[in-house]
Amino acid sequence: MKLSVFGLGYVGSVSMACFADQGHEVIGVDTNPVKVDIINEGRSPVVEPGVEELIGRGVKEKRLRATLDPLEAVLDTDVSLVCVGTPGRPNGSLDLTYIKGVCKQIGTALATKSRFHIVAMRSTMLPGTIQDTVVPTLEVYSGKKAGRDFGVAINPEFLREGTSIVDFHNPPFTLIGADDEETSDIVRRLYSHLTAPVMTVGIKEAEMVKYACNCFHGLKVSFANEVGVLCKAFGIDSHRVMEVFCQDTKLNLSPYYLKPGFAFGGSCLPKDLRAIMYKAKTADVEVPVLNAILASNRQHIERAVEMVLRTGKKRIGVLGLSFKAGTDDLRESPMVTLIETLIGKGLSLTIFDREVELARLFGSNKEYIEREIPHISSLMRRRLGEVIESSEVIVVTKRTDEFHAVLEQMAQGPIIIDLARVLEGRCSQESYQGIAW
Repeated sequence: MKLSVFGLGYVGSVSMACFADQGHEVIGVDTNPVKVDIINEGRSPVVEPGVEELIGRGVKEKRLRATLDPLEAVLDTDVSLVCVGTPGRPNGSLDLTYIKGVCKQIGTALATKSRFHIVAMRSTMLPGTIQDTVVPTLEVYSGKKAGRDFGVAINPEFLREGTSIVDFHNPPFTLIGADDEETSDIVRRLYSHLTAPVMTVGIKEAEMVKYACNCFHGLKVSFANEVGVLCKAFGIDSHRVMEVFCQDTKLNLSPYYLKPGFAFGGSCLPKDLRAIMYKAKTADVEVPVLNAILASNRQHIERAVEMVLRTGKKRIGVLGLSFKAGTDDLRESPMVTLIETLIGKGLSLTIFDREVELARLFGSNKEYIEREIPHISSLMRRRLGEVIESSEVIVVTKRTDEFHAVLEQMAQGPIIIDLARVLEGRCSQESYQGIAW
C-alpha cells in the first residue's frame, strides 16, 4: 500500500520509518525543506534509537522519500496519515492551525483525484474535532463528500519516546476509529503484520480513547508519587510497595473498577481513604489526588439525585439498596445516601432489594438496619412488582438478572434511571437515562 505521511516531527518520522520497513511505499510531506532534505539523504530529523537506520534502509531501497509538494503526495498514494502537532494554548484549548492547514492541502489535492483516498489522523485531538473541523475542511476544499468520495479515520498513536519502534511493533492494541466499513478495512490492512488485536470503533470513541489513556497515565503517575511521599514519611520502601501492588492483575490492573457506573461504597474503600488521608495529615504530607477521590464520589451521587429531580416526578422506585450486587452490606452504601437525599427533597419512595430484605429478617445487617436506617427500612417492599407498579421513575442501582429481566420487558411505563448499566447497549433517551452513557 502507498502512504503519505504529513508532518515529519516525532510521530510522523517514526510512523514513516516503521511503515516503510514493513514494505509499504511511503512519501513524507512537510513544509520544512531542511527536514525533507535530511530524510532524502537517508537520515532522521528526530533523535530516536533505530529510526535513522530504518529511514536509511527505506531510502536506499526506494520505498521512502520526502517532498514539499502535498499534491504530488496525495495523488501518488492511497492513504494519508496526518501527524502534525496540536499544541496547547494558555487556556488549555488546542491550536488546530496545523490540522486545518493540512486538511486544506489534502482537500485541494482530492479535488483533482478520481480514486478513493483515505485521510487517517494520527494527531491527538479532542472528541468532535474530526466531525467539526477535519471533515468540513476536507469537504470544502475538495468539493467532495466524506464517506462517499473519500474516507476519514482516526488512528491514534501510542508511542513512548525512546522506545517508539518497539512500541510500534508490539502495541497492546491498535485503535482505528471510522464510521464506514470500507475505510476501517483499508486502514486495518496497514497492521496485518501485528499480532496484537485491532480495535475498530466509531470516530468519536477513538478520539476519546486516546484522552482516556493519557489522563489515566497522568493519574497513575500522580497516584504512585503520592503513595511514594506517604511511604517516605512513614519510612517504607515505596518501590517495593508498588512492585507488589502491580502484581494484582485481577483488581489493581484490570477492567473490574474501570466501568462507568454508580459511586463506590461499602465497609472498605471510603473508610480506608479517610484513614490514609488522616495519616497523611499527621505526617504533614499533601495528597491532592487521594483527597479528590471521595469528593468526586460524592459528586457522582449528587449527579444521580439531579437526574431524578429533573424528571419532575414524585413517586420513585429504587431497585437495589446494598452497595453492590451479591451482598446485603449497607455500610456507606451510596444508595442509602441517594435515598436519604431524595426523601429530604420531598419525594415518595419505595424500595426493593431481595438480599437486604432477607437481612431485615436475620443476618449480620439486621441490627444495623433497625438501628441506623429504620426510616429507609420502612419503605422496603417484599415484591418487585409492587415497586414497579407504584412508581413513575425506576432507579436501578445494581446489576442482577432479576432486575434485567423485568426492565427489559418494560416498553411503556416508568422512566428508567440506570446507574449500573443493567440494560446493556442502551444510551440515554426520553424514557431511559444512563448515569454515564
